Formats: sequence, C-alpha cells, structure tokens
Amino acid sequence: MKKDFLCILDFGSQYSHMIARRIRNLGVDTLLCDYDTSISHILSKKPKGIILSGGPFSVYENGSPLISKKIFQLDIPILGICYGMQIISFLFGGKIEKSKFKEYGKAYFIIDHSNNNLFYGIPKKSIVWMSHFDQVKNISKKFQIIGHTSSCAIAAFSHINKEIYAVQFHPEVKNTEFGMSILKNFVFNICKCTSNWDLKNFIQNAIDKIKKRVDKGKVILGFSGGVDSFVTAYIIHKAIGNSLNCIFVDTGLLLKKEKERISILCQKMNLPIKIIDAKNRFLSRLTGVIDPEIKRKIIGEEFLSVFYKESEKIKNVKFLAQGTIYSDVIESSSKKEKLSYSIKSHHNVGGLPDPTFMKLKLIEPLKELFKDEVRKIGQKLGLPEEILYRHPFPGPGLSIRIIGEINEKKISILKEAESILLQELKNYNIYDSVSQAFIVLLPVKSVGVMGDKRTYEYAAVLRVINTEDFMTATFSHLSYDFLEKVSNRIINEVDGINRMVYDITSKPPSTIEWE
Repeated sequence: MKKDFLCILDFGSQYSHMIARRIRNLGVDTLLCDYDTSISHILSKKPKGIILSGGPFSVYENGSPLISKKIFQLDIPILGICYGMQIISFLFGGKIEKSKFKEYGKAYFIIDHSNNNLFYGIPKKSIVWMSHFDQVKNISKKFQIIGHTSSCAIAAFSHINKEIYAVQFHPEVKNTEFGMSILKNFVFNICKCTSNWDLKNFIQNAIDKIKKRVDKGKVILGFSGGVDSFVTAYIIHKAIGNSLNCIFVDTGLLLKKEKERISILCQKMNLPIKIIDAKNRFLSRLTGVIDPEIKRKIIGEEFLSVFYKESEKIKNVKFLAQGTIYSDVIESSSKKEKLSYSIKSHHNVGGLPDPTFMKLKLIEPLKELFKDEVRKIGQKLGLPEEILYRHPFPGPGLSIRIIGEINEKKISILKEAESILLQELKNYNIYDSVSQAFIVLLPVKSVGVMGDKRTYEYAAVLRVINTEDFMTATFSHLSYDFLEKVSNRIINEVDGINRMVYDITSKPPSTIEWE
C-alpha cells in the first residue's frame, strides 16, 4: 500500500525540519524539497498536500526565493507558514511591507472566522509563536482574513474557493499553544491523509539492504560515541559483522574518561572499534586560536586527516558509514546553505568525511529518521539507556566551551568542572529531566578570597536547558539548593575557577552553546 505523505517546500527557515517532524509524529510521512523543485517533480510524487515553509527573506526584495503561481492550480491543499504566507499573498497581488511592530516570540492570536477547516476545534483566543519583521498589508479579494493579533491585522487567511491557507505564526513550534491541532486539521481534515508511517519494519529492512549492498566489501565508520553513531554501528554490525570498522579519534577535547567509556560500551556490544590518540596534533594546531569558526575548521581538517590515514590501513574498504539523521540532511543541503543566514558551522565535526574524496560509497541507514525516532530504534535494538538518553556533546568538543584560546590547563579545568556537574545532576535525579547541561570557561578572571588569601582565577558559566527539538530552548528552572551545591563543589574542588554564574537566556535569542 502506498503511503500518504506531504511535500514541504523549504525556503530556508530554521524550523523547516520541525514541520516535517511534527507531521511524522502524526503518523504521516513527509518529503522536504528545495523551494524551486519543479512542479512536474512534485506531481510525480503525488503528495496529499503542500506546505510552504518560513524563511529569512522579504518577498519584495530582488532575488528572494519565489515559486511558480501554477502550483496553486494543482488542486492540492496548500498551507503557507510565515514567509510561505507572504509568498501566497504576494503572488496573488497582495501587498507585503516591513512591519511597524516586529513580532518575535509569543503573541495572542484571535480567530476571526471559526468556520474554517484549519482552525476547527481551536479556541477563539490562544498563544502563538511569531518570528517576523514583514507583514501582509492587504490580500487579494480571492482570500478572506481568518485571524489577527494585536499588532498584525492579517495573521491568517484562506482562499474563498480553494483549500489554500496561510498563517503568519509558526504552528510547528511547541510554544504555539494549539500548533499540533492546526497541523492535524491540515493533514487529516484538509489533505485527507491516513496515518501509516511507523518504524516497525525499519530495522530488518535496513539490515537486509546493507547486507545485500556491501556483500564482501568492508565498511568504515567515523565513530563519535553519540546515540546516532551507536545505532548506526549496531545496525551495520548486525548486517555484516566484523566487516565493519569503527574509528574513534581522541582529539584531547573530550569529557573526562570519555575514551574509556566508549571502549567499555563497544566491548559490551561486541562492536569492533579502533581508538586513535591524536591529542597532541589537535592541541598544537589550536594553540593561539581564538575565533570559534577557525577552531571548528581546524578540528574538522585534523579529524579528516587522521581518519583518512587510518582508513588506508584497512584493505578492501568500499563503503563509508555515517550516523546522518534527517535534520543533518536538511541542515547540510547546499540549497539550505544558500538560503539560510549563517549562524555557525555544524557541530557534528567528527564523522563527516567526504566519501567522494575517499572514493567510497556512502551508507546512511538513519538519514530518514529524526533524533527521537533514532532513540526508538535504539530501544528496539536493546541499547543501554546511558547511550540512548545521553546529553548531546558537540563534535568540536570542549574547544567551543572554552571561550578564547585553548590550552591543556584550561581543558583540564573544564573536564573536572563538567565531571562534577554530571555527578550532581545524577545525584539530584535531574539528569534525565533536562536536555543538556555543561560548563563554559570564560577568558575572564575575577578576584576571590579562599582561606584568607586573595585569588585571581577564571569565571565559569553553568548552562542547563530544556528543549524538545534543540531548535528552541529555555533555561532550566533548577533549585537554588542544586545550583549552590554545584557552585560550591566546582569552586572548592577545581583549581582554576573561583566564580560561577548561571545562564538564564533562552534560544532564541541565544544559541545553546556559547560558540
């Protein structure tokens, strides 16, 4: 039976993959396409609906991404979100201009016409998440306004005769109170989709495909120690056994005893792994480097160099495996890079070598899955919880948690501080209730007093966040008792830190990591 799915046309929004994930959570598959995908290609896939994503552009500026108006003649339901809404209005002759009152964050949305399929069952007034600096000033007579906010007179509209809808806010973001209900209405009531996306047969299908494709060749995997690489390695190992070769590069920028942890877990799971000690070459290249982007590039270059050298020692290698997941595919697409304003390089440095350069074929068994789906697969495989629910750790490691120049002393200080933080998170039983927790070492020293002596040591930042998808995040509301315990232990036990502060900013406007 052919599965129903929706096509999402991506205009560069940081939330595009969230739309896909939300709909997948409803049990309906999605296909994320570049905004300029041809209409013939879209039709060949036979989607039940089309969603136009947001984006960081103004439709009235030259060179802004647009679509053909013919897409509205396909008799396929369409939902425009944020920039997608503005495109619909613009192509039908409406006026878009810079808003006098910018809206970023929560706003109160008022439904003007409740008798429409998109807002079925939604309260007349609710909280939505806005992120725009342009607004639709007026719309074609073919449309009607169906919602507004206090500073946005046209916050939602619909076509009078066709199943075309548009909203200025982001229903895919958790902060939109009834966002899932709105998406549900579009997917099931308007697009008439059937819920038939599941993971039941994923593992066996993946194993069978890998076994058939690899045959008698060998596979190498740049192993990071995160849940994606563990699940990837485990599936491939089930398919081809010891023809899989995992390579783990110790950059010297790992958490305390991380190398030992990886080694023990791989032994328990019978995964073949080679651990390369490359600390000295990484640290020597990072000496004197302050800029975070240059740090990332250096670490990426060194990783590729080490990985390539080790892979040459293995005979009959024909495939390169990567723990790429769906959000990585979306974030790394060349079109996405052109559309999106650069914030920073991708965090997952260790494990992304170029298969073309290495003359290898690529194996990415998880590339159609989101992080929560990868965890579900890991559960089905019987992986331990310490792998499945471990907090994320950036590819460049502690280098981006040391602001400014890196040296062995700073790395040692940060390792000890992070070790204490993780201990106390588990002691207080809150490790699993927060999404990510870490320490940032600042290039700032402050005066302190210890044992009647003056100290002049580093200030450090405690960062603990809660998030559903890592696209938006809020700081964790931790008890003063916990904060005091962590602060006291770090200052008393870690030589080099005499002041702790707690970061209470959310994402946006901040990022989760500091660099």
